[in-house]
Amino acid sequence: MSHFLWLLVTICFVLDDLSGLLFSFSCLSLEQLEAEGKTAVFVERDGAIAGLLAIRDTLRPEAKGAVAALKRMGMRVVMLTGDSSPTAQAIGREAGVDEVYAKLLPEQKVEQVKQLTARYGKVAMVGDGVNDAPALAAASVGIAMGAAGTDVALETANVVLMADDVAKIPFAVSLGRRTTRVIKQNIGFALAVILVLVVSNFASSINLPTGVIGHEGSTLLVILSGLRLLR
Repeated sequence: MSHFLWLLVTICFVLDDLSGLLFSFSCLSLEQLEAEGKTAVFVERDGAIAGLLAIRDTLRPEAKGAVAALKRMGMRVVMLTGDSSPTAQAIGREAGVDEVYAKLLPEQKVEQVKQLTARYGKVAMVGDGVNDAPALAAASVGIAMGAAGTDVALETANVVLMADDVAKIPFAVSLGRRTTRVIKQNIGFALAVILVLVVSNFASSINLPTGVIGHEGSTLLVILSGLRLLR
């Protein structure tokens, strides 16, 4: 749910003078930085720690809205990440997800997807990196982000969103549900028409031209019904 754009948010130098420049930034504890969702990077000079950089991912502007939309649809949103637990928890709270699983290797993501599948029945996995490919394959439905996705993720996924926009995920889920509903309606209607024609034939209450018109007419109605998905 986050950009791959790293933003410098905190600079803390412990030296009074570095390359002729003076710095007077206040230092924060490593635990506090991680609790705020930041990744700490130490700066070394001449074999000693010279400073600390705190960097973090920024949520996509549409991420919180996408998560909220999925939850309104009755879905539970879970975050799987290789980041440290404090960082993942901070990002998860900001995004509004229900569960966060951190410090996961690719094979651990697969195992977590299997556990979620056993718990909830169906799991859709969204990812775009090489590390996400095994989990995409293990999920009931794998969704890859097309613009930023790696080749292996795009080839593994069942659905590819060409626009790199997580706000399209609720739309894709909604479209899938509508498609399933329309297919079931069309199959039910077609079977009902066939059953009526078969019964009428055995009852000798329908002639051949009428039967052909009824069958072909039902086919056209099924096609027109499927066109509702274009709306």
